[in-house]
Amino acid sequence: MDSMLDNLSKTEFISICVQDPRLHKDDLWHTHVDYEISLHTNSMCFRKKTSCVRRRYSEFVWLRHCLEQNALIIELPKLPPWNPFFSLRNTEQVSQRMKGLQKFLESVLHTPLLLSDSRLHLFLQSELSITKMENCALGKTRYTVAEAIQRSSRVYISRSEDKGSCDSDCESSSSSGLGLSVDTPMRSSPLPFFKSCDRDPELFSCLSESSTTLI
Repeated sequence: MDSMLDNLSKTEFISICVQDPRLHKDDLWHTHVDYEISLHTNSMCFRKKTSCVRRRYSEFVWLRHCLEQNALIIELPKLPPWNPFFSLRNTEQVSQRMKGLQKFLESVLHTPLLLSDSRLHLFLQSELSITKMENCALGKTRYTVAEAIQRSSRVYISRSEDKGSCDSDCESSSSSGLGLSVDTPMRSSPLPFFKSCDRDPELFSCLSESSTTLI
């Protein structure tokens, strides 16, 4: 029996890819860049085995802050540094940022303790804004974490529902109209110390049953 369980754990994998940067025009003077996050796994810790969402740099900053507060004994990996002159026309900058974001996620997913945080799963497998992810993790929405993930591509909880509620916590960018997208750091907002209720019991329990191998 133990041999069967060992073989099962060895065959588990989580594959993550950050790619396809896109420039979005918010208004006449402001733009922002987001990236596609594709996940493929057979781990029992994930409700969806394949998913694809888009996230911007400031949402990565928010995620790291959440994980840092909920796992104080773990030294989290660094994000690629904020760059006031970041531009999509600079292929080297874009490539380095995507590699840094992917390396960050790979390290996070390689740490079993962090896999119990429901906000990580919402970040990777839902289209909710920062505000909605926080509220959902705290049980303050009409849908559960599982429902948010399973129905993320439906109108039920689409990002259009969150218009105007997200980007007070997100990075914004300004554009000169010449293709230059300039990062603006996310305003630091007082985030509460997240208690154990932010951890999804179902996700947490799966960690005692299997170990996850990242490839």
